[in-house]
Amino acid sequence: MTKPLHSLDWSLVQAFLAVAETGSLSAAARDLGSSQPTLGRQIKAIEAQLGAALFHRRARGFELTETGAALVAPARDMREAMHRIALTAAGREERLAGTVRITASVVMSTFHLPAILTRIREAEPEIELELVPSDTSSNLLYREADIAIRMYRPTQLDLVTRHIGDLSLAAYAATSYLARRGRPKGPQDLPQHEVIGYDAQSDILDGFRAAGMDVDRHWFRMRTDDQLAYWALVRAGAGIGFSQAEIGDNDPLVERLDFGFPLPTLPVWLTAHEAMRQTPRIRRVWDLLAEGLSPLVS
Repeated sequence: MTKPLHSLDWSLVQAFLAVAETGSLSAAARDLGSSQPTLGRQIKAIEAQLGAALFHRRARGFELTETGAALVAPARDMREAMHRIALTAAGREERLAGTVRITASVVMSTFHLPAILTRIREAEPEIELELVPSDTSSNLLYREADIAIRMYRPTQLDLVTRHIGDLSLAAYAATSYLARRGRPKGPQDLPQHEVIGYDAQSDILDGFRAAGMDVDRHWFRMRTDDQLAYWALVRAGAGIGFSQAEIGDNDPLVERLDFGFPLPTLPVWLTAHEAMRQTPRIRRVWDLLAEGLSPLVS
């Protein structure tokens, strides 16, 4: 006998949705931090409770039945509702204590945030800080982070944003490189130099094209998308590269270059979910982050 649907367990729906989205018990178990046997039992349990088969078991994995496919959208709606319940509850916590999870780019996390977070810990010893360096966007709705520092203006609904300012960019080369290859006097000299570019990302390529230089990715004979590796290559004398001026101007191994045309700037945005923004500890860290970041921007 099946249970009434009003008692449907969210954990069973969560298990169903994870298997539906990944197509296998092993991948779903990794996503949920569970085990394959547990997920297998949960799938059998929800099928028994609903009185319908939700998956075809295939040699290559799990394939949704017609009934299962029809339930994916309502299950996702249920997941969104559960996340919003958790956010609303967390947002009403009144203590100026607890954990605040911050995500930012790898460069921001490496060069700027350590000193700022150290000052925050000194000011608020009851607040625990978690730093997530990442060049991909964490989902604030799903509590992957409480506060995000973005280099673009987020447009997702239910987010609170604050524009801190803009970071200046400049071109640099190691003193060792300039001693070996000479100093370029302008853009016309760049074809005779090594310029370090990105691999898959197009930002530097787009910048050169905007400056009237019709080049492709092969013009950059040294390429990487890893921001820390990129700057390490510049410092090692591998070629001319680009960096935040705050970083490059304070590095004794490199010298600033002027090509006679302006470089774009990087906007800095603080972002949080509106349900969490009013939590005292998150609001306090938000304000201290804004205070710490402000001297870096124009």
